[in-house]
Amino acid sequence: MSNKLKINFNPGPAALPQEVLQQASDAILNYNGTGLSILSIPHRGKLFAAILEESKQLVKELCRLDDNYEILWMHGGGRLQFSMVPMNFLAENDTAGYIDSGYWAHDAIEYAKYYGHVAVLASSEEKNYTELPVWPADIPSGLAYMHFTTNNTIYGTQWKTIPQTEVPLIADMSSDIFSREMNYTHCDMFYAVAQKNIGAVGATLVAIKKEMLSRIIRVLPPMLNYAAHVKANSVLNTSPIFSIYTALLMLRWTKQKTIAAIEKENIAKAKLLYDEIHRNDLFTCNIKHTDRSMMNICFTANQKEHERTFIDFCEERNITGIEGHRSVGAFRASLYNAITIKDVECLTAAMQEFESKYN
Repeated sequence: MSNKLKINFNPGPAALPQEVLQQASDAILNYNGTGLSILSIPHRGKLFAAILEESKQLVKELCRLDDNYEILWMHGGGRLQFSMVPMNFLAENDTAGYIDSGYWAHDAIEYAKYYGHVAVLASSEEKNYTELPVWPADIPSGLAYMHFTTNNTIYGTQWKTIPQTEVPLIADMSSDIFSREMNYTHCDMFYAVAQKNIGAVGATLVAIKKEMLSRIIRVLPPMLNYAAHVKANSVLNTSPIFSIYTALLMLRWTKQKTIAAIEKENIAKAKLLYDEIHRNDLFTCNIKHTDRSMMNICFTANQKEHERTFIDFCEERNITGIEGHRSVGAFRASLYNAITIKDVECLTAAMQEFESKYN
């Protein structure tokens, strides 16, 4: 087996920068010279408290949030947030508005239906999510909240801005947080799983306005109550310490690189790959041009029999993770922040080589 590192285009768990991986691995053996592994430090001790505090301050700084927001690190991934949002904010006889723009947005809708009424304000399901739905012009003022997904990993679409709304706006930013300049303050709450642009699997970032905590409408067990997590400073139970520490390393890396520079690079990476898809006779992108994601580039082979062949072709060249989601097939290259322009150049070179062999 080759010892050469692979270029990882997986959609999550995703690639991390080598320097972050090195820092994380060093901490496993000896965290900051303490003689303790990061895997062994107490979750209620001073060492972890410092990690939590720095990570929260960096999130606020990178998102330009003021002290009206609380920052939480939670378990359970996106699906727990799909559940907790309506548990906390949607009464049985109230209605929440949802935008249906893809697989995970649709999943969030189905979870919300357990707790109250759901109004699907816009959907592109009939177009197989190959484009974004039209943002609703008239949002009902009586909604408990409105929920949308900023980037759709499976179908490769992405909202270019965060609109302002009169009702509380909640966003799932799992796959494009920190990838570009955004006005996060348009959201009353947003959340993102760690294993894409934030760090390692096992933690979920939640940013929530303090005012939202007064809107909690159910008596809930503490583990399912946002206010209880705020009161406990994200250590209501044993926290995923290593995942949060890795997130801290990524936040430091992001700050050093700057969001502006990351956005510029992400634009260049996406353009490079989309241009090659259009140039190459063997591949097609069916996503509406204006709605295409910078993070997840979804495309197909013009001949079905080339799909498995191209995936294997890439694996032989140490390129992995380009297989599309099981629900749609074909290809997906996830260009998260840790992916470099050189990595994308290696993929486009493989596409050109494949074309010369099979065209």
